[in-house]
Amino acid sequence: MVPIDPFGETSVFQGLAPCRVPRGLEFPTLLTHPVEMKHRCSSPFPAWFGPHWVLIAILLICVAIEALLQGADLGLWGSPRWRGLAYQNGGFWRGLLDNWRPNYAAQPVTMFASYGFLHGGLVHLLVNMVTLVSLGRLVIERVGQVRFAAIYALSLLGGAAGFAVLSSAVQPMVGASGALFGLAGALVGWEYTARRLARADLGPVLRVVGLLVLLNLVMYWAMDGNLAWETHLGGFLTGWAAGWWLRERPE
Repeated sequence: MVPIDPFGETSVFQGLAPCRVPRGLEFPTLLTHPVEMKHRCSSPFPAWFGPHWVLIAILLICVAIEALLQGADLGLWGSPRWRGLAYQNGGFWRGLLDNWRPNYAAQPVTMFASYGFLHGGLVHLLVNMVTLVSLGRLVIERVGQVRFAAIYALSLLGGAAGFAVLSSAVQPMVGASGALFGLAGALVGWEYTARRLARADLGPVLRVVGLLVLLNLVMYWAMDGNLAWETHLGGFLTGWAAGWWLRERPE
């Protein structure tokens, strides 16, 4: 999230040899189940798309918007002014909550969501989309797509609220990382609850929180203060609360 300065698990199948599918970070640990198949193992990707279509839709929207703006920046279509217009009309402008005049009547409301689908360039987009797939997959496996969508949306709004309350920036804020920190907040919250109920060591949870704080400090320094940490904080706290509320996976 940046303010813009007008800038292998092994799946075992009956009667067949194990089929290797990708393994990623698992927080908390997840289990695979045997599935009966009569033919050779096919690619894992088609089966992955169905249970993750909400995540894929979010990713495609963000990628399509940035691709459109990149093409305009390079003169392939449209106008180089498109990016500036996108930020003007879709970014989160703190001043619109005070006495600034909006470009259209609904802008002070729609910006609470629209900022999360704009990015500050290819690197910003790439980092956020990799994080979306990594964290989103884990949340979906825990609570399903509908509750994932709810956590993501609430975290997006919570990130904007955090920026609105804590920031005094005059630049527009864009990026999906408020919602992404919300997904991290939900995962950390679930792990905290599980460990507390089991009276287990909370050290791993505290280390993750400390790592996230350190990450923000390093990015704040590297970006000369051009980091919307307020959005990250708002998203993380909202995601933690939303994850607690939506913690049980539907049958």
